Amino acid sequence: MTTLFSYLLTFLGIIFWVFRAIVAICYQMEKDFFAQPLNETIEIIVLFATLPCILLVIKRNIIGAAAYFGIYGAYFGTSLYEAFQSIQEVGYTVVNSADLICLMIGVLIPLFTFLDVLLNKHRGNFGADKKTRWFYTNEKYDREFDERADRNQYRL
Repeated sequence: MTTLFSYLLTFLGIIFWVFRAIVAICYQMEKDFFAQPLNETIEIIVLFATLPCILLVIKRNIIGAAAYFGIYGAYFGTSLYEAFQSIQEVGYTVVNSADLICLMIGVLIPLFTFLDVLLNKHRGNFGADKKTRWFYTNEKYDREFDERADRNQYRL
């Protein structure tokens, strides 16, 4: 992770994961909370599937970011579409707004994370050290140097 934006997106993703874990725990304990899980079983599966995805996002892996966006897009995206349809039919209320904000955050954070990892120019580098990066990326120079060394064999 190289930019402040990447750090903030990952941190926001972790905070949102903790928030959804609190929502699931409060629902299990039958406590009143302003947000409710969309589907209790799927919520727990999404929470556990998010952990490896966040670790892969920290490592700047595109597959982890795509899985993170896919899981959250499928889980929150359908409900977001349904929420927009119900707002058009019923109208905008305070209860709808709290759910709508949670659903929008659930789709936007993974979307921005996926785009950040996709457009990150430092995704394929090997380590943070400049010498390490030079060592792994200059294989062509090493081959040319070896060929020159082979031709310059002097015999006595």
